[in-house]
Amino acid sequence: MKETPETLRLKDQLCFPIYLCAKEITRKYNELLDGFNLTYTQYIVMMFFWEKKTSNVKELGETLMLDPSTLTPILKKLEAKGYVRRSRSSADERNLSITLTDEGTELEEKLIAVHDKMCCCIGLDGEDGRELCTLICRVLGNIKTTQEE
Repeated sequence: MKETPETLRLKDQLCFPIYLCAKEITRKYNELLDGFNLTYTQYIVMMFFWEKKTSNVKELGETLMLDPSTLTPILKKLEAKGYVRRSRSSADERNLSITLTDEGTELEEKLIAVHDKMCCCIGLDGEDGRELCTLICRVLGNIKTTQEE
């Protein structure tokens, strides 16, 4: 059997623990969100709207790095649950405006418990969490920059 070069050993790869961590965090979120009849992707869309209140599909997709074809069924489901309202712009029919509803606003208060449980589960203090987030955002920015070149 041919020996694997040191750089290709699984234990030495940054991508592998990041992948495992993302997978396990998403799994845990889905477990906690199940009682609220939300998926993790629906949850991050709701977090976007708790911050923005109103937006369009283009801005939402750019922020969450999701395609419109992925967002459309998510937004339809969130609208059916009464959390957002979708409407076409009168100025441009192609532009779909999404607005947070009162029910969507109320959901934020209910989901604070999910956030708190995830913070306990992850086990990082505020400073460590911010540092990790900064590093991950730097990696994402670097990857995005190299894709644009």
